[in-house]
Amino acid sequence: MGVGKRNLTMVAVAVVCAVTVLGAPVTAYASQTKPNEPTPTPSPTPSSSSSPAPVSTPVTNEELEAVRTKLEGLYHDAAVATDAYNAAQEKADKQSEEIVDLAHEVVEGHAKLDKLQDLIGAAARAQYRGGGLPPEVQLWLSENPQDFLEGADRLRQGQLATKGLLAEMNKTQQDLEQYSKDASARWEKLEANRKAKEKAKKKIKRQIAAAQELEAQLEDDERERLAQLEEDAAQQSQAAWLDSGILAEINGKASPQGKKAVKFATDQVGKWYEWGAEGPDTYDCSGLTSQAWAAAGLTIPRTSQEQWRQLKHIDIQDMRPGDLIIYNADASHVAMYLGNGSVVHAPRPNRKVTVAGAGTMQILGVVRPDV
Repeated sequence: MGVGKRNLTMVAVAVVCAVTVLGAPVTAYASQTKPNEPTPTPSPTPSSSSSPAPVSTPVTNEELEAVRTKLEGLYHDAAVATDAYNAAQEKADKQSEEIVDLAHEVVEGHAKLDKLQDLIGAAARAQYRGGGLPPEVQLWLSENPQDFLEGADRLRQGQLATKGLLAEMNKTQQDLEQYSKDASARWEKLEANRKAKEKAKKKIKRQIAAAQELEAQLEDDERERLAQLEEDAAQQSQAAWLDSGILAEINGKASPQGKKAVKFATDQVGKWYEWGAEGPDTYDCSGLTSQAWAAAGLTIPRTSQEQWRQLKHIDIQDMRPGDLIIYNADASHVAMYLGNGSVVHAPRPNRKVTVAGAGTMQILGVVRPDV
């Protein structure tokens, strides 16, 4: 094991454990010869200023457990930031669509205003000539202009028509002003959500980079031991969950839509996790569940926190395949229940979509999209 590599490992452990692991120096011995033996021809030796190589102290399981806990916290914070990023993205997309709709309304409003101005001008000219209402104004006023004008004073009708056109033009102008105000308000919200998204993006990258840097300090055998510790912790959590007897109480059968969602989700097994991704090649946790249910014909919220907030809560004993299990007190992770105590989920960066035990993480609750 390289000394430089080992020193980096010790730095990583020190960050996590607040413990400094020092290498023990090797005692340097002066060259000696046995009595009555000739002095050998001197050979080049390292400079006397060279320091002896330290002996590395193995990283203990306790220290690796501290690394595991630290990594778990870093990836959890990245998951929370990913939810914030996805929520800001979703809001920004919606606001962009609203702004486009408002732009269409403004265009249509200006076209209507131009038409009204033309009609008012035509009506005014017709009245000036004493000819009553022009045909286009008659059509605007009624689907049956003849009934409208029959037995009426043409001049008075012209005055009323002009008044109605002016009122309509005034309303159109007010609508355009409101559209402009609404668009400005939505632009402000859009910019706020863009900033929120960028802030979350920076936090995600910072947390993931810190986790990757910490893992990079470990030697290959230490990473293997760390992976085993992670597996052991997951198995212990799953065993405790199953030992509670909960599985015997869960006997729900998947709905037709639930079966479609489960098939989609399980078909993604082996694809890499990527924060903010909704497929088809990579997913984050809520990207997988939302797209699975979209494939089943149902639109659900994009983020795990909104899935927890908006979807119907289900007692865990009533859980059935296709339901979503929300994890952690802050609803920062979601998985899809498959039955028999298993879930499919996109775990975290540097991991692939996989099937795992439903009880390997802290369960907050269960929600059902198709109710």
